[in-house]
Amino acid sequence: MIRIMLSKKLGELRITQSQLAKATKIRAATINEYYNELTDRVNLVYLDRICDALGCDLSELIERVPNEDPEIRQIKKKPIGR
Repeated sequence: MIRIMLSKKLGELRITQSQLAKATKIRAATINEYYNELTDRVNLVYLDRICDALGCDLSELIERVPNEDPEIRQIKKKPIGR
């Protein structure tokens, strides 16, 4: 699962969603969706603007948490050349 850590970063920097929306020219509703992790898609241009505005790296905003869903199986690699 991919987690958006915008709420944590804004809290650390003591920046409001509104301030970020104004600085990045991203709709406040979109910032709120990212902040509350209510989106299943992210705009790469928006992520870039957010990183610039907050002076941070993408790894500070996005993290991957391993899935615990038993329906998802890891792809097994086959040996090459045999």
